[in-house]
Amino acid sequence: MPLPMIAHHSLLLLLSALGSVAGLVLLIAVVKLNPFLSILLASLALALLTGMPLQNVVHSFEAGLGGTLGHIAVVVALGTMLGKMMAESGGADRIAHTLIRFFGEKRVHWAMMTIGLIIGLPAFFEVGFVLVIPIAYTVAKRTRTSMVLVGLPLAAGLSVVHGLVPPHPAAMLAVTMYHADVGHTIFYALLIGLPTAAIAGPVFAKLIAPHIHLAQENPLATQFLERNPDRGFPSFGISLFTILLPVLLMLAGSAADAITARGSMLNNVLHLAGNDDIALLVGVLVSFVTFGRMRGFTKETILRFSNECLAPTATITLLVGAGGGFGRVLQDSGVALAIISVALHLHVPLLLLAWLLAALMRLAVGSATVAMSTAAGIVAPIALHTHGANPALLAIATGAGSLIFSHVNDGGFWLVKEYFNMSVPDTLKTWSVCESIISVCALLLTFAVSFAIR
Repeated sequence: MPLPMIAHHSLLLLLSALGSVAGLVLLIAVVKLNPFLSILLASLALALLTGMPLQNVVHSFEAGLGGTLGHIAVVVALGTMLGKMMAESGGADRIAHTLIRFFGEKRVHWAMMTIGLIIGLPAFFEVGFVLVIPIAYTVAKRTRTSMVLVGLPLAAGLSVVHGLVPPHPAAMLAVTMYHADVGHTIFYALLIGLPTAAIAGPVFAKLIAPHIHLAQENPLATQFLERNPDRGFPSFGISLFTILLPVLLMLAGSAADAITARGSMLNNVLHLAGNDDIALLVGVLVSFVTFGRMRGFTKETILRFSNECLAPTATITLLVGAGGGFGRVLQDSGVALAIISVALHLHVPLLLLAWLLAALMRLAVGSATVAMSTAAGIVAPIALHTHGANPALLAIATGAGSLIFSHVNDGGFWLVKEYFNMSVPDTLKTWSVCESIISVCALLLTFAVSFAIR
């Protein structure tokens, strides 16, 4: 097929995708249609505009929704149970009080960014987010500050390590494909990631928070903030151990191949224990003891806590799944291939090509991990035949591109929207812009490091 024809077809697909996203935002923000129905209608409209076979339209959406829910439903359920136990026992208050005392009320946004960087290292974004959000709620209440000021730096820290820093599973994908040295990649990723997180997190949050007016009542925050004030608090050590236990298990799983023989019983046990779902399950069960029985709660009370906390998460889970369905329709309709076709015909430096491919894939399919792995798979063979391309920096540039402008086809977008209790336009102004700042800052710093080490 001639290049002009390819370009023309690709342009039509890209315009269809852009129109469906704009229509989705209008349906939610202007028409005030239920977000799940809006996503479903936008997905169907996109499929018809791009000429998908009618018999595949619904199946594509259902496959994307089911694939996303297979992971996120378990994560949200277990993370919410652990958060509920942490809140009811006073563990969240204890950690929040210690952070406020150590950093000071005026610098709690820097504390939340630091927590995000640490918690997010072994965990996927969604896991770290639901794990720590109760602490953000408590800090915001105690300091009487906006959830945007407290929560956005937390999310920025989680996102930076998700995309840039090994041994995070997503970042390790790119490192493996480029055959980059893990130690060098970690060094450069921290050199680039720490100032990036600071700019996109605390600095940007400080600027945008006064312009975002959240509702007084946040239904999700309420269940984490209601507790008996006469019960007292657990110790800081117990609270920190319980919340970090899943993180430590995930780290052990990431390091399993380095510290044990592959295929051995211990290796398999560490991999199982380090699985997101299993690590969170262990954390929840331990919290029933440390935050439950040790705090004087009866078995019946613990059961009530773990049951009642799930109801408010139903909407979140459904919306995140619907975002995955929309992303799958974008992928199956040919939009992702159109993006690759257009990007490969641009004569740009390899670092920029890696970033650009990942960024365009992120915009199309929503998932940062899919965007990263797809872009790295395309660029890696080119890099092997190109002199002067630093594999570690290529991995970081790819990760940076995969984080750009989270929007309605990304499950993380709906998590942030619902937990922060924001409208779609406000989520675009805050979270989507935050992600774009991370992406662009990381790219610019990657180029700066590339020039410096030549």
